[in-house]
Amino acid sequence: TFTCSSGCSASLTLVYLRNIADEGELSTVCYRPEGLDRLVQQTKFSKKELQVLYRGFKNECPSGVVNEETFKNIYSQFFPQGDSSMYAHFLFEAFDTHNNGSVSFEDFVISLSIILRGSITDKLNWAFNLYDLNKDGCITREEMTDIMHSIYDMMGKYTYPSMKDSAPMDHVDSFFQKMDKNNDGVVTIEEFLETCQKDENIMQSMHMFDNVI
Repeated sequence: TFTCSSGCSASLTLVYLRNIADEGELSTVCYRPEGLDRLVQQTKFSKKELQVLYRGFKNECPSGVVNEETFKNIYSQFFPQGDSSMYAHFLFEAFDTHNNGSVSFEDFVISLSIILRGSITDKLNWAFNLYDLNKDGCITREEMTDIMHSIYDMMGKYTYPSMKDSAPMDHVDSFFQKMDKNNDGVVTIEEFLETCQKDENIMQSMHMFDNVI
């Protein structure tokens, strides 16, 4: 379950990253965002990489910020066979660290740095925050159900025509059976980290996008 949903967020972000990076590299990099040196310190990107990312970001979003509608439109291009709006909503909220309804370039690259080049613990904490929809410090069965339904909606029924209607709930049950160590109905960050770090498949998925740019 974790590998599926974390892979979706990371791979989709990577597709978007490659799009804007490709656009940025078509032109000479000469635009320098305010606070670039600070972002070099806050992320694991070089100054040149940040310049390329910023140029591409501005091409996609001339205003310098991404609102939720634009974010959803970007993701919908990659999943025409499904409905990505709900998953994009959850992902947007994870990127919107200031909870102000918009994602700035700074918000974007700080999260991107964690997803692509962060430590295992950093990546797991970011994923936990994505699943913890109301940000109260634990993942409930209802939250994971919403996440799984959004992933299956995004992939589309035609992607897996033989998929049973119960598949999302089966994944939720598997998630809680594995993660909820004390059977109290919620998964805490401690349970999440402990379980993930002992799972070989999850650990391998954490390295899928190391140093891709």
